[in-house]
Amino acid sequence: MIQPVPTSPGTGRKRPTIRDVAREAGVSYATVSRVLNGREWVSPEAFRAVRDAIARTGYRANPHARSLATGRSGSIAFLLTEPQHLLFEDPNFSVLLRGVAQALSGRELTLILMIASTPDERDRAVAYLSGGHVDGVLLVSPHSGDPLLAQLVRAEVPIVACGRVLGYEQVISSVAADDRGGARSAVEHLIAAGCRRIATIAGPQDTSGGVDRLHGYADALTAHGLPVEPDRIGHGDWTRGSGAETMRALLRRAPDLDAVFAASDAMAAAALPVLRAAGRAVPEDVRVVGFDDSGLAATLDPPLTTVRHPLDRISEEMVRLLTDVIAGRTPLAVTVPTSLVLRSSSPAPA
Repeated sequence: MIQPVPTSPGTGRKRPTIRDVAREAGVSYATVSRVLNGREWVSPEAFRAVRDAIARTGYRANPHARSLATGRSGSIAFLLTEPQHLLFEDPNFSVLLRGVAQALSGRELTLILMIASTPDERDRAVAYLSGGHVDGVLLVSPHSGDPLLAQLVRAEVPIVACGRVLGYEQVISSVAADDRGGARSAVEHLIAAGCRRIATIAGPQDTSGGVDRLHGYADALTAHGLPVEPDRIGHGDWTRGSGAETMRALLRRAPDLDAVFAASDAMAAAALPVLRAAGRAVPEDVRVVGFDDSGLAATLDPPLTTVRHPLDRISEEMVRLLTDVIAGRTPLAVTVPTSLVLRSSSPAPA
């Protein structure tokens, strides 16, 4: 039986093949195959020659054929372990998702968005991810004690998490901001501005960000000989609602507080109107510092001093590290530096 010659859709012209690319690049068929399948042992010169030849010939890989040849799907899951509404309410998740999508696109990988915050969603996610439908998972907002973590590890799915996964640091790769150092710099700024009764709205203590930012707060106070007072520590869950509730509780317990470090911009944003309603002017009576430098921070009244959480860099590093894990390399933990962004809620000391 004679097979028809493949053509480019809508042109009638013969579709370029790997052999056409090899001939154009002046390399072997095997070298082109190694480049397309992301394998090692290709010299930089040969890699560039193949990429240039692909551009000149207009070659496009057949994803189904490549999947059969490599045993890979060409898809990566972005798995959020928070309720669906937070994907749209918390600007960090949308920024991270956008950065991951861009990084995957540059590697010709498909992004699959999954949300697993309920038991049923977790069961469906584990079944899907264990079935070979994706090559790896980018795990976002993991909580220690979540049974999903153990299920994914048992399924031997390549994983990279945003933030350390408490209890799984040796088996799950991660990319995180320097949460502890960032929090310490925020509180040291408040101390340099003359504040001595500094409260904090901490994040959830089953997340590495919540734990490390609280430790950074305590580090700064201790280093400057200031007490870590339990009445000045409140706990939220990253959301505005929890920020407002915790700020009201802190004012009841420590009405003389002169500064607040909130572990997220969303919680800091909610603290501002609570302070205003209590007759406390920001920054004249109480200075406020957040954490994230999300798009929200600069729009607040007053604009929020905050620690920049470099999510663009984190998303790139997560994708890079996941390709390493998929290739069989040892799990790693990558820490990305933070920086303090000064605005009107706590300006530079005079």
